[in-house]
Amino acid sequence: MAKFLFITGGVVSSLGKGITAASVGRLLINRGLSIRMLKMDPYLNVDPGTMSPYQHGEVYVTDDGAETDLDLGHYERYTGQPTSQKSNITAGSIYWDVLHKERRGDYLGGTIQMIPHISNEIKDRVRALEAEGPDVILVELGGTVGDIEGLIFLEAIRQLALEVGRDNSMFIHLTYVPFIAAAKEVKTKPTQQSVAKLREIGIMPDVLVCRTEVDLEREHLDKLSLFCNVPKDCVIVEKDVETSIYEIPLVLSRAGLDEIILNRFRIAKPSRPLKNWEKLIETIKHPKGTVRIGVVGKYSELQDAYKSIYEALYHGGYAAGYEIDAVKLAAEDIETDPSILDTVDGVLIPGGFGSRGMEGKIRAAQYARENKIPFLGICLGLQCAVIEFARNVCGLEGAHSTEFDEERGVKAAHPVVCLMEEQTDVVEKGGTMRLGACPCDVKEGTKAFAAYGSKKISERHRHRYEVNNNYCEQLKAGGLVLSGINPDIGVVEMVELPDHPWFVATQAHPELKSQPVNPHPLFKHFVAAAIKKLEG
Repeated sequence: MAKFLFITGGVVSSLGKGITAASVGRLLINRGLSIRMLKMDPYLNVDPGTMSPYQHGEVYVTDDGAETDLDLGHYERYTGQPTSQKSNITAGSIYWDVLHKERRGDYLGGTIQMIPHISNEIKDRVRALEAEGPDVILVELGGTVGDIEGLIFLEAIRQLALEVGRDNSMFIHLTYVPFIAAAKEVKTKPTQQSVAKLREIGIMPDVLVCRTEVDLEREHLDKLSLFCNVPKDCVIVEKDVETSIYEIPLVLSRAGLDEIILNRFRIAKPSRPLKNWEKLIETIKHPKGTVRIGVVGKYSELQDAYKSIYEALYHGGYAAGYEIDAVKLAAEDIETDPSILDTVDGVLIPGGFGSRGMEGKIRAAQYARENKIPFLGICLGLQCAVIEFARNVCGLEGAHSTEFDEERGVKAAHPVVCLMEEQTDVVEKGGTMRLGACPCDVKEGTKAFAAYGSKKISERHRHRYEVNNNYCEQLKAGGLVLSGINPDIGVVEMVELPDHPWFVATQAHPELKSQPVNPHPLFKHFVAAAIKKLEG
């Protein structure tokens, strides 16, 4: 039987449960354990695929095509293990499945209730990960203790802990301990009330991880231990880090959290230093310099909309020993003044949906091409580069994507980007794009091949529109190199310019597979080109 480790959050949201959970996963892997991670989201959407980035940040995509919560990105970046369809469940997906079973008559005419039908479905989803044979299953519950929509999830994990027994289950409660500046006092009462709420439900936390901006004194820890009924050595301080979120595994390791977990589960594994993470933090703390990368986006003011993009850029910087200054540039501003890009050493256009800012992104691709600024286009970024090249190099006036015909109120004169054939009859938006891992054949002698070092690669996708194959010959005649082709469906996956320091675009989302200790090759080479420009 696998061991179950449940992570809940209290007092306020946005405490960083995902980063804490991922850090715990990193510690357990470092101790030689196999793990699986699961995020439970109490909202009623079936998945975040149709949600605006303003609502929920980026949508993270797994190899098997699940559109999931962005915390799964933290899980993969910290642990180096891929997640899957089984790694994210929402209240909407639970109710959806239970109601479909009821319609089929699976419950033999019974009355469908929150308990046992909904709670059983949640438990079944969690326990489905046992089939993969992990030593420990880490389950993070989204939201905050006290949220009405999270109650059934708390009830389900309470039941599951009872079923598997005390030796096989453990609860970590991440809480916030505020410092009231006017009174110059640390307040433990919110944490006490949060734990009291858990105890009402029947859950007794085994460990408290206390998020705080200041150091906690012994008296505070003793008070939390006494009033929350948690052993003193299990009250752990997770103070705001000074340098990077990648310090958190080291913070928790120094506090002995991995040892506490192993002792609780009666697992004997030797202690091992986190050498690669210690080296990483040293690199972050002592960079050789700073390189500026302009991210030309539609949601430039929203950090979480491009979470994996920013992290992959940072990873590329770590590989070269440089700090990345990710400059957020609004696409609309560049449409009127592209010279803004003279202030950066590299230009990145990320994915997105909708026509707002499209002309600014196209203008950014043109400026990077003409002024030899290192460029990386991702998903829509590739389509912007192709549209720009078609218009300004191939002379195809009015070249555009059919995605925006309706919004613009005009049909593209040259639809160099068009709807995938299998998408033409799609009506529903959720879960219907090209999703997950797809193969790509990389052309030898290209910048893409130099980065990957392989002719056969696989990257994750999330899109509906492709480069129109009817225009490929004209694009090639103009000098655009089609450096990556999907061998299964024959569509363009990557393009680049041969007479440019570094201009590469991909239809995929390579940022989803980058890790701090194992940067993605495209980001690594892109940042290296930007550093070369910086150094003249």
